[in-house]
Amino acid sequence: MTLPLRIEHDSLGEVLVPTDALYGAQTQRAVENFPISGLKPRWVYIWSMGVIKRAAAEVNRDLGLLDAEKAAAIVQAAQEVIDGKWNDQFVVDPFQAGAGTSHHMNANEVIANRATQLLHGTLGEYRVHPNDHVNMAQSTNDTIPTAIRLGCLWRLDELLGILNDLTSALNIKAGEFDTIVKSGRTHLQDAVPIRLGQEFGAYARAVERDAERIRQAGESLRRLGTGGTAVGSGLNAHPEYHHRMIIKLAEITGLQLLESDNLFESMQSMADAAAFSASIRTLALTLIRIANDFRLLSSGPATGLDEIRLPAVQPGSSIMPGKVNPVMAEMLDMVMFQVVGCDTTIALAVQAGQLELNVMMPVIAYNLFEMMQITIGAVRAFTERAVRGITANRAKAEGWLAQNTIVVTALNPLIGYSRGTELVKEAAARGLTIHAIAVEKVKNGTLKHIADGQAVTLEEIEAALGNLRQLT
Repeated sequence: MTLPLRIEHDSLGEVLVPTDALYGAQTQRAVENFPISGLKPRWVYIWSMGVIKRAAAEVNRDLGLLDAEKAAAIVQAAQEVIDGKWNDQFVVDPFQAGAGTSHHMNANEVIANRATQLLHGTLGEYRVHPNDHVNMAQSTNDTIPTAIRLGCLWRLDELLGILNDLTSALNIKAGEFDTIVKSGRTHLQDAVPIRLGQEFGAYARAVERDAERIRQAGESLRRLGTGGTAVGSGLNAHPEYHHRMIIKLAEITGLQLLESDNLFESMQSMADAAAFSASIRTLALTLIRIANDFRLLSSGPATGLDEIRLPAVQPGSSIMPGKVNPVMAEMLDMVMFQVVGCDTTIALAVQAGQLELNVMMPVIAYNLFEMMQITIGAVRAFTERAVRGITANRAKAEGWLAQNTIVVTALNPLIGYSRGTELVKEAAARGLTIHAIAVEKVKNGTLKHIADGQAVTLEEIEAALGNLRQLT
């Protein structure tokens, strides 16, 4: 079925636009030019554009540059965009024309057409013009980077809150598991003992440190280049526009925002976006490591380590009855792999800036908002459906430790490294523990001090091995 169409015009000529669409000619051209992925912009990107357009209308009105009636209509239309009322009207593929002009004009046209309706006009009549009124004192080149920064800041507290929840859940498990002494492992081989609680406490601290890195990187996003217009010179913007926009945007969003100390740099560089992305990538690497540890520690159960048990949230096989898999850890791995890929794309796009502008901002925006969205969702699910329900298998953990010959390390100060190596080999060959071998050799008088050749006593053996446990 063919949709009814209306005729609109732009600088290239006539364009047929769906009759009921709030967007206009330039958006329609972008839809036809870029049928790439079938994806649409994230809601936070739409939100941030609405915020900028509302703020600009209010500032330009206050400066006496924009008619009060038109400004009021733009403010109302922009607020409806902020509220998510017109998300379905933002239709341009994220992979689009450079700099983000298509997404920007999508916002200008939606708000202009909606404002025209509020002034009792018809769609396409543009009693409020997308360029002359909605886009007054603005350029794609300063609006899109401002929208990227605002969108990331808008979800920053949400992301940090989710990470705080994960840290808290891991710390709770660290406390629950603190009395379980188990075998440490380095190179996936037996190592000296560690408490299961210490492992989980380290996981918690690692996530906490990553959250702090993200928070610090987010601070640089607070510097906004709005008002620089095309290249940073502020052409066509009132001298007070930049300062007033920072105040107005802070008022609307409740965010702490700062003026740019160099509008030309704000047009040229997307390094702040790269740094923020990189901080989330570092978190991703930590979470991949933790997820993989959980998969390993819960492996088996009959033929693996089986030191922890993850909640059974769904059947694990279409053919093997009773099988349960570590699906939440597997999900977290996959999401974090995607995050690393997003960061790689952002890094390549950031270095591709040339002279006064980075034209790769659409893909930077898409990937930043994507990585925040999927990180928030994945970490929330992993915390609630995996971490909070983890239980420890004390018997298995302590059973593995009992078989660990590397506890001989505690005897090094008494008998030396070489003699310790001999005990490990003998214990492995005879299927005995280091404690049993050491006691046997003390009793037959063959275990000597490395320092003076005197016989080692049972008390010294017990003290050394006991001290090893105390250190954990």
